[in-house]
Amino acid sequence: MITRISHVTFFVLDQEKAREFYVDKLGFKVNTDVKMENGFRWLTVTAPDQPDLEIALLNPLEGLGYDPEVKAAYKLLLEKGALGAGVFKTPDCRATYEELTAKGVGFKGEPKDQFYGTEAILTDGLGNWFSMSQPK
Repeated sequence: MITRISHVTFFVLDQEKAREFYVDKLGFKVNTDVKMENGFRWLTVTAPDQPDLEIALLNPLEGLGYDPEVKAAYKLLLEKGALGAGVFKTPDCRATYEELTAKGVGFKGEPKDQFYGTEAILTDGLGNWFSMSQPK
């Protein structure tokens, strides 16, 4: 029986820039950052209040065994900022928007009230976008 999810993956083309973004701008913590024998870098971060869910920041062009066509597709999608990766929760969307904007985080617009709460769409600058939501 499966009881929990322990890891999710966000694909990025530059792991060092991803580390800086998720740690320095969003306040996540590095859980694991090691190079394996084959040179593959295993980099995971965790959200401050969710240390048991690791986010693997992986480069799909390195060490995952994808064929050239799949690698090209990932590269194109990431370069176009077309990968949506999920929802980040916050207790105060507007305040967090102001805080992150001051740190240089990109948003697709200002926070808006929706039927489910207040939401702003942020980008990591590495090809992924997220809903940042404050539930009603």
